[in-house]
Amino acid sequence: MGIHRNSPKSSPKHAHISPNSNSKQKLKSISLKSLLDLDSRYSSSRQPHRISEYDEIISLISYCSYTYTFTDPSESPSQHNLKRDKLIKLLSVVKPLKKGLPGEVLSPLFAMLQDHLFRPLPPPNTSIISILPDDDDLIATPTATWPHLQLVYDILLCLVINMEPKMLQEYISDSFILNLLTLFQSEDPRERDCLKNVYHRIYSKLHSSRSFMRKAMNDVFLHYTYETEEKHCGIGDLLEIWGTIINGFSIPLKEEHKLFMTRVLIPLHRPKGMQAYYKQLAYCVYQFVEKDPMLGVVVVRGILRYWPTTNCQKEVVLIGELEELVENMETEQYKVIALPLCKQITKCLNSRNSQVAERALYVWNNERFVKMVSQAIDDVLPVLVEGMEENLRGHWSKSVRQLTENVKEMLVEMEPILYSRCLSELDHNQSAAREAETRRRERWERLEMAAKLNQFIQESLASRLPN
Repeated sequence: MGIHRNSPKSSPKHAHISPNSNSKQKLKSISLKSLLDLDSRYSSSRQPHRISEYDEIISLISYCSYTYTFTDPSESPSQHNLKRDKLIKLLSVVKPLKKGLPGEVLSPLFAMLQDHLFRPLPPPNTSIISILPDDDDLIATPTATWPHLQLVYDILLCLVINMEPKMLQEYISDSFILNLLTLFQSEDPRERDCLKNVYHRIYSKLHSSRSFMRKAMNDVFLHYTYETEEKHCGIGDLLEIWGTIINGFSIPLKEEHKLFMTRVLIPLHRPKGMQAYYKQLAYCVYQFVEKDPMLGVVVVRGILRYWPTTNCQKEVVLIGELEELVENMETEQYKVIALPLCKQITKCLNSRNSQVAERALYVWNNERFVKMVSQAIDDVLPVLVEGMEENLRGHWSKSVRQLTENVKEMLVEMEPILYSRCLSELDHNQSAAREAETRRRERWERLEMAAKLNQFIQESLASRLPN
């Protein structure tokens, strides 16, 4: 009974193999051929799928490259809906591709995105309602092309998230970043929200571009503060991005970052439309002071320097910001700015605008604020006493007079002897001022009498002269 050639028992250990070179060559060639065949079959099974996948994306990109205005009568809703469907399909194809796309797809894709995003914006709405704070729903001018733009932003966000930083850097250039910043002037809050998300994602991913992106935002702030009176809807959104950036700053703060606070953030208290973005601005300032408490004195002085004279809404906002800053100060820092701060608070509680006066008086309900004032009470109480007594004598608002009375009772209870002395000094100073005013009036009356007597003498002499 013979042994089969392919039997497991036919092993090199039991069978003699001839060292014939032709046999070795034949085995080698068969092995290479089989490997090549396997590779060919593998490639042929995968390549058509890859080509068809990218062909589909390129076809979708080509179709979506045409932009609709949504205002042209020749455009039909069916065309708009069809393109929206194509954009949805393109998003569904791009979103799961975690490894990114090749250059021959990315180039037309980014070109299509830029054609849609980087467009002229309509002129800003200058109606009276546009200056009111916290009214995005009222002042928003909806973007007509938003049904398409929203999907375009979603596609861009997917690319930023999925692409490798090195590859992304090739398509997100400095000019691309500047164009994104220009779009923050859009009056549609939905678009600004998408922009904020995209810009922050780019900042997080492209480390080499961070310095340029910060400088570009600062240029927007400085232009808005010093070079234009026009409204800019995106200041609050850009400050929100800055808030997350500041939150990541290490301690101690770099000099570059301190300069940003003193030269950019503090002057943003200057524009008349500040109340539209004061929450984001106050948060950024608070982050700086929390990381370096010594900056609190710089901030308070800066706010006092930019204090408004006729904008009552802005005064109310700034009083709140000062109150929050004082809550986080150390005693030694507070003593440096106690007198100018309390002088400004006193001016506000004497304001003819009842909202400003009441807000300044409500500051004294803050236990931390009162405790800080008590550390410099000898300097600030004379100023406070004068302001409160003026309110009690003649402020037109009954509620302001009542609040003033409450604050007076608290201060009298806290420092009865000092308050009494300040009141006596105030009475003495007011009496001296009245006496000085009386002397000035008497002196002026004597001068008027002397002038009238001189005029009478001149007229009498003139009448006696011959013609």
